[in-house]
Amino acid sequence: MPPTLRRLLANPELDLRLLTPETGLPAQALDQAVQWVHSSDLADPTPFLSDGQVLLITGTQFDPAATAPGDFAPYVARLRDRGLTGLGFGTEVIRDGTPDGLTAACLEAGLPLFEVPYRVPFIAVSRYVADLASEELFARNTWALKAQRAISLAALRPDGLTATLAELSRQLDHWVVLFDATGSVDRVFPPDALSASTIAAVGSEATRLLRARRRSSSTIVTGGETLTLQTLGTSGQLRGVLALGGAGELDQAGQQVVTSVIALAGLALEQNSALDRAVGHLRSGLWHVLVSGDTQLASDIATQMWGAMPAEPVRVSLVDTPIDGVDALSEWLELRVAEHPGSLFYAADDGRIVLCFSDGAASPVEELATGFGLKAGLSDAVGYADLARAHDQAAQALDRAREGDERIVSFDTISRQGVLAFLARTDAREVARTTLAPLIAADGANGSSLVLSLQTWLEHNGTFDSAARELGIHRHTLRARVAEAERLLGRDLSSFHARADLWAALLATRV
Repeated sequence: MPPTLRRLLANPELDLRLLTPETGLPAQALDQAVQWVHSSDLADPTPFLSDGQVLLITGTQFDPAATAPGDFAPYVARLRDRGLTGLGFGTEVIRDGTPDGLTAACLEAGLPLFEVPYRVPFIAVSRYVADLASEELFARNTWALKAQRAISLAALRPDGLTATLAELSRQLDHWVVLFDATGSVDRVFPPDALSASTIAAVGSEATRLLRARRRSSSTIVTGGETLTLQTLGTSGQLRGVLALGGAGELDQAGQQVVTSVIALAGLALEQNSALDRAVGHLRSGLWHVLVSGDTQLASDIATQMWGAMPAEPVRVSLVDTPIDGVDALSEWLELRVAEHPGSLFYAADDGRIVLCFSDGAASPVEELATGFGLKAGLSDAVGYADLARAHDQAAQALDRAREGDERIVSFDTISRQGVLAFLARTDAREVARTTLAPLIAADGANGSSLVLSLQTWLEHNGTFDSAARELGIHRHTLRARVAEAERLLGRDLSSFHARADLWAALLATRV
């Protein structure tokens, strides 16, 4: 228990007498911690004082004729504003007794005033406070050693991180919250310690610290409670945030215990990260085994690690890896696997994420691509024997998604467009633009519609009557436009090869 003014006044050997009635003082005025005892008769000793001190005086700084409260008020106000815990007046040195005006001024200011008898030297008061402070320091250091030992033993348990944080909460009598690398609440001790509003406030600050991507700490106040947050991990590779809150601020011993836990938690999270990387490599290896055709081996290992593989038929999806938020994506996938066992397998695949899931199960692709803003390609439904073909389909669909505005492209969409549509892609667009350039230039120069007319004519298999009706023009007008296009292109469009080539050019430019 730290030294307080109440403990100081209770020492019978010092025989100190409180002059300002406790009922007239602020609540807990006598229970504030006394940091030190200082003596000075300067008219303004505040430059040499600090918060929480007790000042002892003999009254030489006052005019001998001063008796009224107003004579002492400025001096007392300076001490109060400096944050002093109390004022002691040594009697029979300069004055007989303590001036009533000083007592009244202290009572008005809410500053406890006590009288020090002549027989009690100031050094005795200082020594008593020093002894109490030493006892408190020894007790707190002893507690810190015991607390650190208990926490270290907790760290040796199977779930060392959970046990460590629970023990920290118990030792400090504070609530403790661990946020993961995504800013989501990972663990809370005690479980029901926080309100939804407090969790939201702490979570917002934890997310801010994580986004800065460097080691840091912060203190916020919410609901009248002071909350302390500290990042875990190294700059650029933060693993989470530890938040503490509760009644009162931590002293030096408490901070030492928290520092040791931060080191243990950071180490545990780093080990978990290393384990996650190893598991990730195992997933990638199993995926290559699956694609190579050894389904039984991959299934046996996956079943022991995560549960049964998705039932056939399955679909394969390839998803771009986010530039930022890889940890958040992994967290989401792990949660999905845990919530829907046997419906999803995922792995890293050459800078992408590959998903394999049952065709009949709810597809995770839409939620993943939308939630993380990623492009994805989706294969047809296949058996495990055709997994390599499905992987190629997903890769082709992902390439198509990257080229367009669609977030998810299914291989089924590509296959319905035909082989020619697939060939008329990015690499062919510049050639297609060059091929159609004479027609586009002519349309721009005289406002004609050669490109649209040709496209409609080809869609109607070169039939003039039906194509002209759709365009709303006479069939002879359409014949004239086709003839003009043949002249500008230098091609005879009566041959299948020429028509197919022109159709590919139109598909490639999407006009």
